[in-house]
Order: sequence, then C-alpha cells, then structure tokens
Amino acid sequence: MNRRDSLKTLGIGAMSASALLAGCKPATKEGATEDNTTTDTTGRQDFEIARDKALMKEKFFDEHEMATITILANLIIPKDSRSGNASDAGVPDFIEFIVKDEPEHQLPMRGGIKWLDMQCLNCYDKDFKSCTPQQQTEMLNLIAFPMMAKPEMQPGVNFFNKIRNLTAVGFFTSKMGITDLGYKGNAPGKWEGVPADVLKQYGLENV
Repeated sequence: MNRRDSLKTLGIGAMSASALLAGCKPATKEGATEDNTTTDTTGRQDFEIARDKALMKEKFFDEHEMATITILANLIIPKDSRSGNASDAGVPDFIEFIVKDEPEHQLPMRGGIKWLDMQCLNCYDKDFKSCTPQQQTEMLNLIAFPMMAKPEMQPGVNFFNKIRNLTAVGFFTSKMGITDLGYKGNAPGKWEGVPADVLKQYGLENV
C-alpha cells in the first residue's frame, strides 16, 4: 500500500470533523479548484461571494513559506501512476485560502514552518526548503509518527498533523482527488427484470 492509499485508509478516517468541514467549504468557493478559479456561486449570498473575492486578493504566506508548504504537501501526497501530486491539485493555494478564511490556523502554520526551519538549521545548517530530499525525509520521520516521536519533537508533531490533514482534505476535495478516489456520484439504476433464479423459484420462468 502506497502513501496515498494509506492516507485514504487511515488519514482521512482520523481527521476531525472541523478539519473536514474546513476543507469542504472552499470546495465550492472561489479558489478551490486546480486552476484556483471557479464561477460557481450557487446557493451563496452576495456578501459571501464578496468576502471570498476579498480573501483571494490578500496574501498571508510569503514566498519562502509557500515553497515550504508546497514541498511538504508533495511529500505527503506525491505523484503516482494514477494522478498528480498535491501541488498539481492546487493544495498549496487551498491551504493559503484556509488560513485566511479561518485565521486560527495562521499562528500554528507559520510557527510550525519556523520550528521546522530551526530544526533543520540545527541539524543541517540550512532551512527545510534548502535541505536535500534525504535530509527532508529524515527530519519528517522525526515528527510524522506521533507515537514514536520524542517529547521535544511535539511542536513538530502538532504542526505536521495539521499540514497533513489540510493537505489530505485539499487534495481529496479537488477534482483530481475525487477522480483519484474513484467517486462517481449518484447514478440511476438500470432495471433488467426479475432474476431468472427468482422466476424459476416461483414457477414463472415461462411466463
């Protein structure tokens, strides 16, 4: 089982209801699709549409932070034979929108990125973004498994849990992620008559 399947089997089931709701809200808002645009305003009031447009014009994360988020998201959901990686599905922009839409995520996310950079500076003399893929993986292995993490790594564990949840929600509520899940939506049933074995049971096979 690869990381994507593990996320679908384990990660999404473990997400809090608030994280799922936070993820689903922008799925119908401007900024949730792969190209970061949508014109679907069905069932939404004018003040909601105006607020979203205003949020889209704002910028919270700087370039360094967005680059770090992109690397992390793609390590969490890499490209595979079925579909693209997290950034291909617009996850970094999704996370940027979420922290503006729900400001309680701002301090944990920004603080978590700074914590991660400081840990990498101490271990490798460079920030996380500038580390080699092997060094990045080594660092994440220290915080990606809560039951195995050392107590002093708890701030990193909390940060990685948050960005892993946001990444999974952002990916699997995108068009690419929904296709990856194989979800086809509701479909009308096709009536093909009473099964032959049932007709035979009641002596009606020749009727």
